[in-house]
Amino acid sequence: MAPSLANVVAPNVASIGGNKDNHVDSLDRVDGYERYHAVHGGDVSARRSAYADMVNKYYDLATSFYEYGWGQSFHFGVRYRGETLPESIKRHEHYLAMKLGVGEGSHVLDVGCGIGGPLREIATFTGAGITGLNNNQHQIGRAEEITRDAGRGLSERCHYVKGDFMHLPFEKETFDAVYQIEATCHAPSLKDVYAEVLRVLKPGKVFAGYEWCLTDAYDEGVEEHRRIKQEIEIGNGLPDIKTCQECLEALRAAGFQVLEAKDLSENQQVPWYEPLDPNRFSLSAFRTTSMGRFITRNFVRLLEVLRVAPPGSSRVSHFLEEGADGLVAGGKMNLFTPMFFFVAMKPN
Repeated sequence: MAPSLANVVAPNVASIGGNKDNHVDSLDRVDGYERYHAVHGGDVSARRSAYADMVNKYYDLATSFYEYGWGQSFHFGVRYRGETLPESIKRHEHYLAMKLGVGEGSHVLDVGCGIGGPLREIATFTGAGITGLNNNQHQIGRAEEITRDAGRGLSERCHYVKGDFMHLPFEKETFDAVYQIEATCHAPSLKDVYAEVLRVLKPGKVFAGYEWCLTDAYDEGVEEHRRIKQEIEIGNGLPDIKTCQECLEALRAAGFQVLEAKDLSENQQVPWYEPLDPNRFSLSAFRTTSMGRFITRNFVRLLEVLRVAPPGSSRVSHFLEEGADGLVAGGKMNLFTPMFFFVAMKPN
């Protein structure tokens, strides 16, 4: 395990904030991000009004940890017994791609593309040309670098644009399909971000996605439920998690016709939160077990002491663990789902 940590954790954690030139202000970024959240005195209104700054700070700080612990596709997936996590993630992307009904010659938009893992997979699977929209320059740089290195002609069909999904930098009726995978949960208003998607989508075409939502079991009046929600929000850069019903209402209010909607987390053979549960042991997902977390946590501290990792790296590791614990608790209590799936059409 030690060689793996040295080869993988060190370069990833050292790149927090984008590059070593940003190490000098990394502690300010951590302070600024934490202050947005309730456990540090923040509130929902501040997170909504300054969503772009909050989410940018979050991904500047968290992307390297995500890539180390999860790979290039930063999302969950419906998983069957005997199936690996990477296999389930790839199938999750294929399932969405099939609902889009796209192929060679199609022009598709990925809203909130991360470092482009799903985008590259869906482009390969369908043959479509895909534009990834992201407001974080560090992630765009990683996406472009990985796409170039991947070869297979992907650089000709996969493109990345820096922009705010609340103000999409595209003309109306530009795209043959739009999708988002666990991305618009960062928006201050689901209705407004969905309305922007409607604007750039061609009539009769579809918008599909996996949304992070609270279930009907969530009760705002229960202190434990509120604590779990707050842990998920600080650990994942979220302004305010909405319910599944609020997601549907936002789609309709934006002008979409909802064709399909369901919580794919129900009745899974392997719970979606299983990879994050520290109480299970897995060699294939050792990094997220209790022992894996312990080793990573202390190695990050060592890197910070040695000034390989920027100041505040341990605090980033802590709030990401806090978010993971909130996700596991929310999943086990059926308070939260990361895969409320929908397909919605722009009327002709």
